[in-house]
Amino acid sequence: MRGVHVCEVIKTLDVGGAEVLLVERLLATSRPASRYTVVCLSASTGELTGRLRSAGIEVVDLTACPRPLRLARLLREVGRLRPDVVNLHSPLPGALLRPVSRLWRPRPVLVSTVHNVRYRPLTMLLDRLTGWLDNRTVAVSPQVARARTGRRGRAPDTCVHGVRVAEQRHRVTLAAGTRREWGVPGNAFLIVNVANFRPQKNHALLVDAAARVVAADPRAVFLLAGSGPELEPTSRRIAGLGLGAAVRIAGHVPDAGRLIAAADLLVLSSSYEGLPVVVMEALAAGVPVVSTAVGGVPDLVENGRNGILTPPGSAGALAEGILRAMRPGTLARLRAGAEESAGLVDIGRAAEWFEALYAEACAGNSR
Repeated sequence: MRGVHVCEVIKTLDVGGAEVLLVERLLATSRPASRYTVVCLSASTGELTGRLRSAGIEVVDLTACPRPLRLARLLREVGRLRPDVVNLHSPLPGALLRPVSRLWRPRPVLVSTVHNVRYRPLTMLLDRLTGWLDNRTVAVSPQVARARTGRRGRAPDTCVHGVRVAEQRHRVTLAAGTRREWGVPGNAFLIVNVANFRPQKNHALLVDAAARVVAADPRAVFLLAGSGPELEPTSRRIAGLGLGAAVRIAGHVPDAGRLIAAADLLVLSSSYEGLPVVVMEALAAGVPVVSTAVGGVPDLVENGRNGILTPPGSAGALAEGILRAMRPGTLARLRAGAEESAGLVDIGRAAEWFEALYAEACAGNSR
């Protein structure tokens, strides 16, 4: 692997699931002699770009480029870098880079990492039409592999990504201070949701479920972290239901893993998902998960062992799952199961797996 130049291409470097998975993997990579470059079309905050650059990883951020010209600039920048491997984390840039890269000499190895199961129809079509040009395709969970989003032909490899387990466990020791920082009462049962406020996260369902939970058990305090277009409608819904004291919106929280580590429970209400980073952060911290059974969540959350799964779209079922997890005996069992699951989500394993993949793909690439 020494000396291989890998270019990781992703649409944005905002704080989202795919972006965090990529950054955590690169920061966990154990071979600094390998050269990594991350190219993104945009980054609305400097949080992730800053972490990469602080670790000595080159970032080409095209945010300053006029939006209509970004894809063309992307092709030029990746071609200029002349990488040995290009890993495509977003289907639209991938659909453009695949055919163009065949004109480059030397021709790079093409790897696609599939993070999600749904994209816009046109994006999925373009991805299917060009996906056969990949040398290797990697899915981030077994569920994503089964869906084979935007792919055809050979089956994808599967590599469950992860988080820095040791860091999450350390954050658990700081939980009392984190709870005080957010004004959580000492006797409260803290239920955290970390998700961008977008339609697929279904915050309306979460608020409706929260109203039922708070009515049944006043210990419950919900803290919702994230940003996005659905934040204001969600805030109005909370106010309309008179839940302002029990359901709070924290907005964007940098390094939200510490908030998860301070929670009694992580809850997700999504209509669809890939493999949520927040679920991995919760399990790494020994925090049980109550979630709708969508996407890659059931690949990590075993119903009744380290969390509770509920059918998507049902506020009543989600509320019932949360209330069940709040029972002392059930909570103790779920916590033990979450702690036992931490080894499944250690990012170090994924970093080693990708290093081996890149080395193998380069060795077999006749260019």
